[in-house]
Amino acid sequence: MESSESGPSSGPLAAPDRGTEQPSASHNQPSKHREHPPKSPRRRHKGTRSQQRGVGHEQLLWESERLRLPGQQEHLEPSGSASDTAESSPKRRAHFLHGPYPATHFGPKACILPNPTSVMHIQDPASQRLTWNKPPVNVLVIRKIRDESLVEPFKELCRFLVEEKQMMVYVERRVADDATLSKDEAFGSIRNQLCTFREGYDDISDCIDLIICLGGDGTLLYASSLFQGSVPPVMAFHLGSLGFLTPFKFESYKTEVAKVFEGNAAITLRSRLKVKVLQVLNEVVVDRGPSSYLSNVDLYLDGRLITSVQGDGVIVSTPTGSTAYAAAAGASMIHPNVPAIMVTPICPHSLSFRPIVVPAGVELMITLSPDARNTAWVSFDGRKRQEIQHGDCIKITTSCYPVPSICCHDLVYDWFESLAQCLHWNVRKRQERLADVSDSSDTEN
Repeated sequence: MESSESGPSSGPLAAPDRGTEQPSASHNQPSKHREHPPKSPRRRHKGTRSQQRGVGHEQLLWESERLRLPGQQEHLEPSGSASDTAESSPKRRAHFLHGPYPATHFGPKACILPNPTSVMHIQDPASQRLTWNKPPVNVLVIRKIRDESLVEPFKELCRFLVEEKQMMVYVERRVADDATLSKDEAFGSIRNQLCTFREGYDDISDCIDLIICLGGDGTLLYASSLFQGSVPPVMAFHLGSLGFLTPFKFESYKTEVAKVFEGNAAITLRSRLKVKVLQVLNEVVVDRGPSSYLSNVDLYLDGRLITSVQGDGVIVSTPTGSTAYAAAAGASMIHPNVPAIMVTPICPHSLSFRPIVVPAGVELMITLSPDARNTAWVSFDGRKRQEIQHGDCIKITTSCYPVPSICCHDLVYDWFESLAQCLHWNVRKRQERLADVSDSSDTEN
């Protein structure tokens, strides 16, 4: 039973009914700024903005199921034949402990370089190399909003992609409509050639070959949220505050971008969590919200009750998210190539509740405990925050659509470099060597 009685097409996050709504041919053409009104490659929904918002607040992202409490008898209805019972019984979910086999095609033209000697379901990290089936044409440039220091790098990159590389560049409409860009007449010719889109209204998932991010880690999270299926390769430049997920320096952007266009670049497959229709790159956070009471939620693993979390909440994160909120809550930091899901309590009212790591292929379910004194709240990568009521359940598992993040050097060096530079991992004043090489225990003799 769904927690919202609306149909499958209601709500801004519901999957569009492609059988009833076909995009017109004009929507598949790139929209030019200024020359004509911006046209999206494909419209997600029909209706006004107010109608979409009104339905969206009523649509929940999880399933509502009535769970049978311990000791409560299950009510069985009279059944016909044994075959009818077998057909009506739910089928067991097929899964593997190592997690689903990740998709190796990213967008319409990019894929991982094939490795015929690999017999593992998850490739050897050294073999994760990017190659192109066809030369890339469409590039999505994501810029950090409300940061004037990124205007010049953004213009420089767009000019390089359009004039020197003859690429079709996609940007958000609010970025193209920036007042600073509108006043720059020298950039006008480039601005007129930019294709624009609006988040939540235009579907660009089948158009983009490469994503370039200018900013901090938030730009990469935002890029992930735009693609709820296969994600094109992502190249992130460090122009933000932290930059743990952005290994490239913008000073050498021409050389680095040219190398990516040539192919055979190292990539890190950053796994995501699947929560019904959402793909989450960092974490799913369930907390007590504005209530002063402890949150009290039950945690199930593959349908079995594992424990109850009594505290400020619980974090379910990917290895990529292990260096974000989970690290602040005391969890271990895991390399993004490790197939795992992390469960980290937030300020648990227990001295023995330690963070745990479970296989990537399991299904986690979080519900309010029957004796919970208050509701809880859930957020996905810090967005789409909603309230959890009694009877609601959140099912979380590993998605088969990772984020292919392009490495500056390689996927091992980049990660440890980020640990050292951004989080100052294991920074300590070096112990000086002894002046006398003899054993200190012999000094008394």
